[in-house]
Amino acid sequence: MTSSFADLGLSPARIKHLAGIGFHEPTAIQSQGIPQLLSGHDVVGLAQTGTGKTAAFSLPILEQINVANRYVQALVLTPTRELAMQVCQAMQEFNIDRRLRITSVYGGQSIGQQLSRLKRGSQIVVGTPGRVIDLIDRGGLVLDQISAMVLDEADEMLNMGFIQDVEKILSYTPDERQTAFFSATMEPAIQKLATRFLKSPVTISVEPQKTSTARIKQVAYVVPTGWTKPRALVPILEMEDPESAIIFVRTRRTAADLTRQLQSAGHSADEYHGDLNQSQRERLLQRFRQRQVRWVVATDIAARGIHVDDLSHVINYELPDNLDSYVHRIGRTGRAGKEGRAVSIVMPLEKYKLTRVEKRFGKKVEYCKVPTQAQIAARHLEKLQTQVREAVTSERVASFLPIVSQLAEEYDIRTIAAAALQMAYDQARPVHLRTEDYGGVDYGQAEPKPKPILLSDSSLPAKQPSASVKAAENSEIENHDSDSSYSDSSRSKDRSSRSSAVKS
Repeated sequence: MTSSFADLGLSPARIKHLAGIGFHEPTAIQSQGIPQLLSGHDVVGLAQTGTGKTAAFSLPILEQINVANRYVQALVLTPTRELAMQVCQAMQEFNIDRRLRITSVYGGQSIGQQLSRLKRGSQIVVGTPGRVIDLIDRGGLVLDQISAMVLDEADEMLNMGFIQDVEKILSYTPDERQTAFFSATMEPAIQKLATRFLKSPVTISVEPQKTSTARIKQVAYVVPTGWTKPRALVPILEMEDPESAIIFVRTRRTAADLTRQLQSAGHSADEYHGDLNQSQRERLLQRFRQRQVRWVVATDIAARGIHVDDLSHVINYELPDNLDSYVHRIGRTGRAGKEGRAVSIVMPLEKYKLTRVEKRFGKKVEYCKVPTQAQIAARHLEKLQTQVREAVTSERVASFLPIVSQLAEEYDIRTIAAAALQMAYDQARPVHLRTEDYGGVDYGQAEPKPKPILLSDSSLPAKQPSASVKAAENSEIENHDSDSSYSDSSRSKDRSSRSSAVKS
């Protein structure tokens, strides 16, 4: 594998920009594909998602676009709107020229807005076949001057019945264009299409990166029917209580909204996405590595530049579209022989995605319910007890013994300890437990009474506990858990003007 992007023929400015966003070493598909595409060859790239193929075709396109011309010069076709958005975001991340316009087009979004953006001028278009054809038919998208075309996830596109649409779109493009197909497999239909539309293509094949998940515990919280993910997120995070975590989302807007929600709930969180400039990213990464920020909400493309030791959790707030991206995400925890935890938050209709994860890794994903206030309070009491045991054996405890001796002349030693624990618990417990709700949503569950933490007091003066202390020792945490019923609701569908079924 080539050890540097500088060896691939990219411009110095592009190489500097890539280093600034965390791209230091090219992957196998990038090392092999970029030089071939920069040389003008047609390419068939066989690579799984997660191997870096988006950069493999995006960087050569960006290098060769003439920003002085406002017409469409490159077209990237994807099978789903989610992938179109992801590729568009990645290309915008790699872009270093503000004059260059990249437009994503797909069903489910106002076609009028897309027509307006195209009219103002776009050099690169990323879209799904159905919407691309709609725009061509309306005269809003003209492809007679494009110089490069990419078919991304070609096998998925053909499996979903888009082959006729792809052939129709190709018929609107000039014969002298450069064409690249990227696919996980070389199916006969793809081979036939490549033979028909590609000129002496160079075939590149790479194996997907393997990530060990032996030390990663995979769990999933299923959002109850009628709930939203934002409503479920805070109690889940309070139950998991990650020391450090990356929370993965799909879009920059979701990252910003989610960060505001977490900060409003009193958590140490910040956002990391393509809207941040380089200095902002570097400051955030430094704070994250120094544990000044516990949780970072990040998009996939931006999170490539995050490398943090001892990451305790990866949170999939939104699942990726493919298994390789999932593997890439969770592989950031459980490193260097340490334990890691990968948590997915899923709606009932998303559970099928996790069955594919189970098949991929050959082990079950542990399913959990969204925790109640009582369960979270009990979890924090357990953590407090662990902290007290550690403090009892520390050297600093001797500094506080004179205070205890003075108070012991007036109060029972157990009462003093209980009061200290109450102060620590009240100060450390989550904001939503102080207000007896989760982010303003009242669950109708009483906050549990703290269960006394019994420590060994053989070294302390013996005293008979008061009646109030005995009563406290006999109290139990009231748990009002109730089983949530899960019923499937109608799956929302991406409606485009063509009636093809689009894979989520």
